Parts: sequence; C-alpha cells; structure tokens
Amino acid sequence: MDSTSTPPGAPGIAPTWTSSNKDAVTTALGSSRVWATIGHGIVNEVYWPSTGHPQIRDLGFIVTTPNGWHEIKRENRYVISTLHPNAPLARVVHEGPGYRLELEFLCHPQRDSLLIKYELSGDDVRLYALLAPHLNSSASNDAWADGDLSARNGAVALCLRANLGFSRTSAGYVGASDGWQDFHANGAMTWTYPEAIEGNVSLMGELNANSGVLSLGFAETLEGARTLSRSSLADGYVETCANFVEQWHDWSTSLQIPYTTPQLRREAELSATVIKVHEDRTYAGAMVASLSVPWGNSHDDAGGYHLVWTRDTVEAAFALVAVGQLEDAGRTLDYLIGTQGEDGSWAQNYFPDGRGYWTGRQLDEVALPVLLAAKLRSVGHLTFSGPELAMVRDAIGFIVRNGPMSDQDRWEENAGASPFTLAIAISALVVSADYFDAEEREYLLALADSWNERIEEWTYAEQGPLGADLGIDGYYVRMSPKPAEGGLAGLINRRNVAHGEVPANDLIGMEFLYLVRAGLRDAHDKRITDTVKLVDTMLRAETPNGPAYYRYNGDGYGEKADGSPFDGTGVGRLWPLLTGERGHYAVLAGGDGMPYLEAMSRMIGPGGLLPEQIWDGPSMPQHELEPGFPTGSAMPLVWAHAEFLKLLAAITTGRAEETFTEIEARYARTIPSASRWFWRESSAFEAIAAGKDVQIDRDTPFTLHLGDGQWHRVVDLTSTPGPFGLHSVVLSASILEDYQTLRFTWRDSQTEAWRGQDFAITVRSA
Repeated sequence: MDSTSTPPGAPGIAPTWTSSNKDAVTTALGSSRVWATIGHGIVNEVYWPSTGHPQIRDLGFIVTTPNGWHEIKRENRYVISTLHPNAPLARVVHEGPGYRLELEFLCHPQRDSLLIKYELSGDDVRLYALLAPHLNSSASNDAWADGDLSARNGAVALCLRANLGFSRTSAGYVGASDGWQDFHANGAMTWTYPEAIEGNVSLMGELNANSGVLSLGFAETLEGARTLSRSSLADGYVETCANFVEQWHDWSTSLQIPYTTPQLRREAELSATVIKVHEDRTYAGAMVASLSVPWGNSHDDAGGYHLVWTRDTVEAAFALVAVGQLEDAGRTLDYLIGTQGEDGSWAQNYFPDGRGYWTGRQLDEVALPVLLAAKLRSVGHLTFSGPELAMVRDAIGFIVRNGPMSDQDRWEENAGASPFTLAIAISALVVSADYFDAEEREYLLALADSWNERIEEWTYAEQGPLGADLGIDGYYVRMSPKPAEGGLAGLINRRNVAHGEVPANDLIGMEFLYLVRAGLRDAHDKRITDTVKLVDTMLRAETPNGPAYYRYNGDGYGEKADGSPFDGTGVGRLWPLLTGERGHYAVLAGGDGMPYLEAMSRMIGPGGLLPEQIWDGPSMPQHELEPGFPTGSAMPLVWAHAEFLKLLAAITTGRAEETFTEIEARYARTIPSASRWFWRESSAFEAIAAGKDVQIDRDTPFTLHLGDGQWHRVVDLTSTPGPFGLHSVVLSASILEDYQTLRFTWRDSQTEAWRGQDFAITVRSA
C-alpha cells in the first residue's frame, strides 16, 4: 500500500457513541481534567476538559494469534478488578484462544492524559490499538497516523503515543477504511494511510512490543496534546500510579461509612467513589448525572447524561453529607449558586459550564438547592453568607411566584402537581423561613401550610379505579394536571409510548413516598399504607436479585419488547433507585430496609456500578440483557449510588437525610389546617372550609371585582403590594361566609384589561 495514498470511503458512516453499560469510571484527584470510562473491558468515552465533553468513542485492541484475529471488546471474555481499595484504578484481564491481555487504566494526576498499561502473552501474538476520535462531539474530525496517532477538531486535539512506539500506523474512515475493516477484509493490518480528513475517522497502530504503556493526551492544539502524551510517559508509570493512589487514599480516609457487612461496605465505598469521580475540576462542584450516553451505541447525542441535573446533583450531595464528605457537598452548593438563573431558577439540565441544554422548568430543581443549604447548616458546615443568602432568597421567590404546580415532574414528562415536587417545595419554604424578615416569613409559612393542606386535593384519588380489587378506597397518583387542565379528572400523556394519554387517576408512581421522607405525612397514615399496598402490587417485580420497581404503570422509557434500544418509545424497565426509595419507606415505617439495600447491591454490572435500569424480561444474550441486571440505559447512575448511600445511613439512624427538624416540629407528620388558602389561577379552588381566609395573589397590581353567586352586592377591591413582588387581596373568613358563594374576576391596574373570565369560591360548612 502506498503510504501517501488517501483512504477511501470519506466521510465514513454516521457516528454513534458507545454502550452506556460501563464496567468502571475513573479520574485522578489532582489538576488533571480527564475522566475515563471502561466498558466491555476497554476504554469507552474519555471526557476532557470537563465531565460534559466526551472526546472519543472508544480505544480498544485487536490481538492476532496463529489461529486468527480477535477484537477483544467483541470477544467479551474478561474479568475486571480494582487494584487498590477506594481508588478507581481498574485492571482488566482478557483471555481468549492462545492469548492473555492485561490492561490497567490510569488517569494522570497532573497532566490531561490517560495511561494504559498493557501486557500481552501467548505464542506468536501481536497487539494493535484502535482509536475512534469523536472530538467536540462532531461527526467530522481530522486524523493523522505517523509516529503517534493524532486527531483534531477545532480547538480540541488528541495524541496517542506508545512508550515503545508503533511499528505501523494508519488513519481511515469508519465503515470503509478503518483498521477493523482492514482486518475484516484482509485478516491482517495491510493499510497504512497517513491521514483521514473531515470525517468520522479511526486510527490504528501496531505496537512494537507486547508490553508497555500507552498515553492518550488532550489539549487545545496538536502540539499540546503531543507534549502532554510524551511528558506523561516520561513521568514513569509506577511513580504516577503511586501519586494517583495516594490522592484517592487521602480523600477516602475521611469517609464515614455506617457499620454494615463487608459486602455492603464495599459497595458503599464504591458508591462514594463513583460520586466523587463525577465531580468536575474545571467547574469544581459540578456533577453530571452519568459519564455515559444511554443506548449510546445506537445514536449520536451531544447531551446524553453527561449533563448536570440540579436534582441528581443535590441527591448526590446529600449522600456525600451522609458519609461525612461535607467539603465536597459544600463545593457543590457553591457551584449551584454559580449556575442559578436571574429569575432564581435553574435550567432543566446544563453543561458543567452552566450552558443550558433542555429548556424545561422543574420546581423541585429550584427547591433542592435550598434544602442542600439547610442540610449543610444543620450539620454545622454552613453559616449565613452573602451568596448563599441571595441564592436562597431568589430560589424561594421563584417558588412562591410559580408554585405549587411545576412545568415538569421529576421524570421530566408532564406539568402539574406531583407529590414529590410538592414535598420538596413545601420543605424548602419552611426550612428557609429564617432567611427572611418577619412579613416574608409569615407569608412563606402560611403558603407552605396552605399547599401542605391541599396535597390530597391535588394528588389523592378518592375511590380511584386502581384500588377496587384490593379493597383500597383511594391512593396517591403519580401526578395530576394543573386545575385548569382538569386536575385529578384530567389526562396525563405518557410521552414515551404511542397513544399515551390516560386519566390521571389511572397512573401511580412512588413520588408519594417523599411525603413521608420529608416529614409531611406519617408512614402509617392509611392513605400512605393503602398506596404502598397498591404500588407493591402494580409496580413491584421480583427479579433474581431482589425486588425492583417501575417508575409508573405504562411507562415507555426503556428497551423495546424485543430488546432493541429505546428510540423515543419503548417499554419502561425497573429502576434500582426506586428499590432504595421503597427501602427508605420501610425504615421510616419501623420496618427493615436491609432487604432493599441488599437487592440494590446485587443489581450491578461487572465492576459494581449501579445502573439506571435493570432488565425485567427473559434472557436475551444477543442484546446483553439478563433478568435483574443492567440494561442499555445509563450506568453508572449517580442518583442510584446516592440512594444506596442514603438508605444505608437511614438503616443506621432511622431517619432520612431529607427529613428536617423544622418540618417535623411544624407539622408532626399530619395534615395542617391552614388559616389561609392562597388562590392563584395555576392552583385555583372552587370550595373552601368555613373559617379560612382567602388570599388572591397576582404578579401585577389589580382590582378585584366580586359579588355573590348572582353577581349581587358587587364590590371592587384594590390589591396591595406584598412580599416577593406579588400583589394581593385578602378576603376574610367572615366576608366569605357572608357571601357563601363568591364570584369574582379582576382588571389589571396597569393595562386596564379585564381577565375576561369569572371564577367562584363556595364556602363549605364546618
């Protein structure tokens, strides 16, 4: 082959990422900005310069023997182990006919590079490295094969160098002239193309020796990547490894893992390590949901799960508090202060630098940072500071003005009232009250009482159709639409299935368990216990590894029935983190959470990582699906590891990390009787018990036009400005009882425009 020729097949086939089914994740704790994932026994995505930016699809190997060639990731015959406790230094041993390949994966602590130590043994065997760049998540990269293997896209470059060099190298286009195609067509490496420009490119190098070290460096320029790659090799593998292990050892010595069995302790230590691995260093405190792209080997997604979700991040920070890592949790709070929007909210999800990705708004993601601040204060790690105070005040202002309905629930699918979101928002109002002056504090607590009293109005289905066979009178639903869209009588669209609209009272989920976890309802309240019974009947599945739960009945987020990847529709699968939520309830109800924790510890991949979902169908080896084990969704899922740690802590203490004394003191786990209900169009009500005041709030000045049910005794009342930029008219209980049925509308004081719709409130007898 002429070494100056151009490889055919430009620009190559459409790229994808790789399987999200990871064996291990790793990073160093020094100044390095490289994160690596290992799956199928090789390096998958490598992230640089932050956790939000995967730069390669994978870096694998082909082994040749006298009997043929073997791509080790396809052979899938390997064992993975961790070389040092509490340090994510993975060793993988691949064994096949006539060969044994040992690999170690080490992120350099000081340089932006990944080191791979390799040792191949066998008679007449050779080793070839295959590198698939996917720089800047772009389908078009440039690649060069000379003494090193290099690639570039814009201001991102990489260089792969072997300490003992390559004997031959080649660059090609994926699906046409890449190294795998060479072996597939010719049974050997016969192509030595020097470069492949503007395409989905691939690089191959035949290693000069069967044992040595590879260094994959990343920088803004080719020269920089080459310098880092070569310097990393010059540092020496043994010394670099010792530095890596020492840094992780120093961090892990402060872990406070509750006493438990050796097996569960090991999983807890791994869970803490997984959470720590996901923290960014370019943007300290940022924590992406997972260093993976769900079903990534079937599509190319610039987002994936390597984005920050405020919800997942705070769940992880609570787990860090549970195991004594207060500095880490505090740094995460500081990061969230930095990503808060001008209106007090956070984007639905965002890259570690704060750039938003999806555009939804979720009320729980605004309330959770407030709870994290309260948690850190409660353990003595945080005192009032200017940035913290501003964050809390702005977040609470957003909740007050926009709650209690959320544009999206925690599964990011529907708008309305979710028991989970309500529990989080109400808790935030109460625990933050002492950040505000007397007038604001009184308003917040009254609003929290009003919302708390109305939780069942919004989310509890009396005489719902799902409970009849079990003799259940009512149950908490997954969520209900906003009142103007029918409330409990409205429809919920299950967005991941075709023809997904169902009545709200036909859907149940586990969101209601947070009412107990937050301290708003008693674990033995009949409404709670009835719904638990229904959930255990409809959403629970027994797997070979123990009980697991679906998000809700009729969910479509998961592989299709034939095991093929989710592509927008599918069949919902089981979530280990929900096993943890059920375990929390068992603890708070005075039962045993250990069976749920032990089940979670078995729902793991080869390296001990917890997935987003596990398989609930028959064995499908062709799709690598086995009952009770990870599916092709995200693995690891940081939230699942956080839930594991928090459940372990709850079993020890008898309390959930999300339970605050302020909530328990105010509500004593019972429904309050609020003296005032707050009427907003988004949470309107048509009836109220006698003896309660009504406060009508709007975000602009208005004149309330009211009369009785026949529009007699008409009165106009001018709103007054109040806390949080709202304008209000308060109708006392005596006025309401005098009218019995109050009909009203309003005129905007600024535009003089009438609302154009009448509303009514009827007083119910006490």
